[in-house]
Amino acid sequence: MSAWLPVAPCTPRDCAHHEGARRPAPHAAALLLAGCALTLLGVVCVPAVLLLGPSHRDRLIRRWAHTVVRAFGVRVRITGCPVERARPPTGELVVANHMSWLDIPLVASVLPARMVAKSEIRNWPVLGPLAALGGTLFIERDRLRALPHAVRALAGALASGSRVAVFPQGSTWCGRSGGGRFRPAAFQAAIDAGAAVRPVRISYRTATTNAAGAAAFVGDDPLAASLWRVVTAAGLTAEIRILPPVHADGEPGRRALARAAQSAVASDSANLPAASVHH
Repeated sequence: MSAWLPVAPCTPRDCAHHEGARRPAPHAAALLLAGCALTLLGVVCVPAVLLLGPSHRDRLIRRWAHTVVRAFGVRVRITGCPVERARPPTGELVVANHMSWLDIPLVASVLPARMVAKSEIRNWPVLGPLAALGGTLFIERDRLRALPHAVRALAGALASGSRVAVFPQGSTWCGRSGGGRFRPAAFQAAIDAGAAVRPVRISYRTATTNAAGAAAFVGDDPLAASLWRVVTAAGLTAEIRILPPVHADGEPGRRALARAAQSAVASDSANLPAASVHH
C-alpha cells in the first residue's frame, strides 16, 4: 500500500450483496446487454464527439452517461446546488466518494470531466487508446515518486480550464460505515492552479434500505459479478448530491482543503434543495 493507492477494508463477501426485490433473470439479462451496448457505443463515438464544441460535447456526454446508468436499471436522483453549465476559466476539481464503477457515468451525467485513471489502463486494448483520446489523465498511483508529476499534470489540466474528476479516497468503499479519508495530492493541484473544488456526494439505496450493497464494487470483486448484481437489484437508485464549491484560497494548505471537502461530502446534506430528479 502507498500514500497514493490506499486499500479499503471492504470485501465482496461482507459488503457487496443486495437486500430486497430482484428482477427476473431474462429482464436482468436484457438490461445488462443494453447497458454494455450503450457503453461500447459511447466509447466508439469518442473521436466524433471530440469534434464538437465544448458546450455541445458536455451536453451529449451528460445525456449519454445518464442513459447508460438508466440502461443498467438504476434510477438517478440529482440533488443539491444547481450547477452552472459553463466551466470556470481556471477549471474545476470535482471530488467524490467512491463506491462503484457506476460512480463514473453518474458524475459524468451531471459534471462531464476529464477522469483520472491508473497508468495501466493506457495499455488496455481499444479502451486504453480511446481513454487517452478522451483526455483521461493517467497516473502511476503505486509509485510515490510519481506523485509530483501527477500533481503537475492535474494542475496543468485545471489551469487550462478543464474540469477534472478525482476520487480522492484512492479506492472504493461500500459506504455502509463511512469511508477512507481524502488524500491531499489532488488538492495541491487545485491550489497550484487556483481552481475551485466541487465536492460531490454519491449514495445508493433501494426501497427498503439507504445503503445499497448491490452497487458496491470493492476488493477483488469480479466486474461481471458486480454488473449482474446491479441489473438484478430491483428498485436501485443512485443519488448524486452536488455541494457548494470549496475555494482553494480559503484553506491553509492541501491537507486542510482535503479535510474541508471530505467534511462536506460526509456531512448530512438533507436540507439542500433538490435540483432535479430523473426516473
